[in-house]
Amino acid sequence: MSYLHELKIGNVTLKNNILLAPMAGITNLPFRIICEKFEPGLVCTEMVSSKGIFYHDEKTNKLLEMENEKRPVAAQIFGNDIEAMSVATKKVSKVAEIVDINMGCPAPKVVKNGDGSKLMLDLEKARDIIVAVVQNASVPVTLKMRKGWDNEHIVAVELAKIAQQSGVAAITIHGRTREEFYTGKADWQIIKHVKQTVSIPVIGNGDIITPEHARQMLEQTGCDGIMIGRASIGNPWIFREVQEYLQGKEITKVTDNEKLQMIIEHIEGQVAYLGENTGIKEMRKHLSYYLKNLPNAASIRQRVNQIETKNELVGCLTEYFESL
Repeated sequence: MSYLHELKIGNVTLKNNILLAPMAGITNLPFRIICEKFEPGLVCTEMVSSKGIFYHDEKTNKLLEMENEKRPVAAQIFGNDIEAMSVATKKVSKVAEIVDINMGCPAPKVVKNGDGSKLMLDLEKARDIIVAVVQNASVPVTLKMRKGWDNEHIVAVELAKIAQQSGVAAITIHGRTREEFYTGKADWQIIKHVKQTVSIPVIGNGDIITPEHARQMLEQTGCDGIMIGRASIGNPWIFREVQEYLQGKEITKVTDNEKLQMIIEHIEGQVAYLGENTGIKEMRKHLSYYLKNLPNAASIRQRVNQIETKNELVGCLTEYFESL
């Protein structure tokens, strides 16, 4: 049995079933373009506020920029207002190949408005939102959720059934409750239960850090695909590595020079997208991951965090990598 295969979501065919997860503050256009070099089957935008789209907020619209990207791209929207979600869906359908509904985000500022994973506490409301999005979408709709809100409210199986009945084309499930955030160990059994309950594709998410984990997730849950989130930060090569591993090929090791070139490209992308000041600041969190486990990582991190111009940053990193 081949664990690596095409994946059909509605009328969209992904050339493989290894996907980049949406991550707030991370999966912006430059980061997606970097990941796309390593051929994930699908990438996803940061979560986009439906209210922001509804009120024509400039910052929100910027999150939907997709210039020079490989396709397909999914755009993830969040919110609990039916009208705003409907309007957002129509807009997003024009720019992305897939509309993804966020019912998994655990962030306090999202949850306090009744959005994200909070919707797992109100399945009637969740159903109404899903139905509205499906009715207003001209592309396939997917749903990303968690195991539940807390251990008293494990509703993933129930929500998956609602999603399928309402016309959702695929489901991604993260094996933690909202209460757990990203602590402890993801429960892959719940992914297996969801997979056994619905006939639409189920994508497993949570604790896939290495190619071995990717295979274990596919083996243990029977899920149709996997979504990699935090493990791709500073490590876009993971998409290539997982695919090579699943095909039984030798994993291509990343050289220091390759790493440096990728970092420079990422810096240039961030600066072109956000301007030098914001682009360099945004790059800092990525750099701490790119530099992880390298010699003297702490001191080089400290240095790059003080730098405010692109040329100085590139110069400093080039010098560091040449010294390795």
